[in-house]
Amino acid sequence: MFIGSTMIKSLIVLFLSLLLGNSLLAQSEVDPPVRWWKGNLHTHSLWSDGDDFPEMIAEWYESRGYNFLALSDHNVLSQGMRWMDYDKIVARGDAQIVEKYFNRFGNSWVETKGKKGTSKYQIRLKPLDEFRYLVEQRGKFILIPGEEITDKFDGHPVHRNATNLAEQIAPLGGASIREVMQNNLRSVLEQEKRLGREILPHLNHPNFGYAINYEDLASVVAEQFFEVFNGHPGVNQLGDHDHPNVESMWDLANAIRLTVLGAPPLLGLGTDDSHEYHGEPGSHPGRGWVMVRARYLTPEHLIRAMKAGDFYASSGVTLDEVAFDKKTRKLRVSVKQTGDEKYRIDFVATLKKVAPESSAERTKEVVGDEGLRGLPTPENTGRIVATFEGTEAEYPMNGTELYVRAVVTSNLPPVDPSWKEQKQQAWTQPVGY
Repeated sequence: MFIGSTMIKSLIVLFLSLLLGNSLLAQSEVDPPVRWWKGNLHTHSLWSDGDDFPEMIAEWYESRGYNFLALSDHNVLSQGMRWMDYDKIVARGDAQIVEKYFNRFGNSWVETKGKKGTSKYQIRLKPLDEFRYLVEQRGKFILIPGEEITDKFDGHPVHRNATNLAEQIAPLGGASIREVMQNNLRSVLEQEKRLGREILPHLNHPNFGYAINYEDLASVVAEQFFEVFNGHPGVNQLGDHDHPNVESMWDLANAIRLTVLGAPPLLGLGTDDSHEYHGEPGSHPGRGWVMVRARYLTPEHLIRAMKAGDFYASSGVTLDEVAFDKKTRKLRVSVKQTGDEKYRIDFVATLKKVAPESSAERTKEVVGDEGLRGLPTPENTGRIVATFEGTEAEYPMNGTELYVRAVVTSNLPPVDPSWKEQKQQAWTQPVGY
């Protein structure tokens, strides 16, 4: 049978179409869906001032449904050879800490040297690149290297975490709180650029020692992330009569950023800042975390999603959906209900309003005498503009807001509260600016 050139061309087009269609179908079947991943980015072990072995800590999180964990010990990455005296380990943890370690991972894994019962008896602390293979699971749980860059100015603590570091960063100090913040942030960003590696820097517990105020948070405009919730009971999360609580600091700093400094707003993380794993009072695991929306469970995809603001902070509340429609300018929140608990959804905004002369003094240190005219007044900063009871709500912006964010509060306390009368909450990021 004779096949003309026209028919040949038609068959070729049909073949290519089928080939392309099958390729696209195969690709759609391979690509995983975008989903929420749960993780903690502030965790301590025996490598600094935590009181358990890193393998034990990692397994605690993995066994409780976390998807990622950054180990962030003070001024160190868990790399290389490190031995620790048995007596110091027991004094830091409890009398059974080494026995629990042996029972879980076995004699062939735990490395010791010296004679047991003498002062020379030591246990080796395993580095991340050795123990991660015992607990990581593709698409379920990963470990990310991190460091808490621990610095100070005039005795006041200035701490920042850096997640997904490749090299340890030494604290640089500075001539002021802001200079310390800037110097250590610059070191992180320089490593990110030099190595072509996604790294997430965030400022830790600003009210710890009342070292960092909201003007400091506003002024370091390269700062993108900070801890709006830290589960450590000693970081003054609620403030006092002389200091605002951390959530109020968030709104005060963002008001200055958006109206005066022309900078993007800070985004808020939740962490537990865990140190204590044996049931004693202190900073326990599981009190605060982030939920990140991404397609893949890798450090790079998680960090890129967070840099895009596609995450929320939590101390117990889980959200099904957070969505901001740029066209209709509506923020929508949906809560995942797990029992008969009840929820209140507050939409929080800072409203555009000229500040009177009497309120200008509080920001003069940040911005000087110029540029204060557009600053919102304190009563219009971090204001609840709408409240809903239930598991779903949306807020349409009307043009009077600098931004809007949502806070969801349960009627239930956390499993392990950080303070009396605490309730489970979730905080979404500011949008609409």
